[in-house]
Amino acid sequence: MEAWLPSSGLPYEVVKTTRPLEATEIAQRNVLASRPVVVAVGGDGTLNEVVNGFFRNSAPIPTSTKLAMVPVGTGGDFRRTLRIPLDTKQAVEILRSGMVRRLDAGCVTYTTDDGATGVRHFINIADAGLGGEVVYTVGNGTKRFGSAAYRIGGLRALMRFNNKPMTVDVDGSVYDLKKVQQVVVANCQFFGGGMQMAPAASPTDGVFDVILIKDAGKLETLRGMNDIMSGKHLDQNNPKMELMYGKRVSVTSPEKVRIDLDGEAVGFLPALFEIQPGAIEFITPR
Repeated sequence: MEAWLPSSGLPYEVVKTTRPLEATEIAQRNVLASRPVVVAVGGDGTLNEVVNGFFRNSAPIPTSTKLAMVPVGTGGDFRRTLRIPLDTKQAVEILRSGMVRRLDAGCVTYTTDDGATGVRHFINIADAGLGGEVVYTVGNGTKRFGSAAYRIGGLRALMRFNNKPMTVDVDGSVYDLKKVQQVVVANCQFFGGGMQMAPAASPTDGVFDVILIKDAGKLETLRGMNDIMSGKHLDQNNPKMELMYGKRVSVTSPEKVRIDLDGEAVGFLPALFEIQPGAIEFITPR
């Protein structure tokens, strides 16, 4: 990209990360300075770090800075909902020809690895249960397999994962479930390397799509994978899957249950997921 960016006519500055969470610090400095645009160049994990740079003390930072993305990474799920092209030149052209839309973000209060309380934002999908285990597995060795990472990590995680008891509160409606495979809190549609888990989710509607996958078995999950890939799983009248909508989702469990935000393994339940409508101005394709 750096070889042809000068010929694009766009003024730019390249800042490369050298360690985890540095993208958040870089983004926050520029958001506080109201630089015109911060562009996340990478995958969903890089985007998540940059998104977090638009917030401080759980609230959006007052700024005129816009966010954009050039997708280069393992999962590439967020860009699918907004139809951001994989071709880097086309993605950069959107900075010039695209439109600015206000997108919702999620704010999550959760339990960190050391038992403290953490707060972090997400823009795509958060998950508790199997998805958290998948992301933990992918982050521990399978990313070298590229686009197949989530398939490999998913199989490894599924084989060793046991469904957990969870209590889920969606805007005051409480579900006390003895065995749950995963609770998906979706702002956008895709996760896990192209699975259309929340086919109707929109990052501009001010609510989460919440999908409960209850006591689904391992073989049953494998058989249903194609339906999830195509977004047809919610059309099967499967009693083990339930879709609901909410702005405030609390999930607890007496057992240790991992969560992930935008494909990043950040910690464990208990967790509270809250929508922040129109929190970020994003440059999207027209």
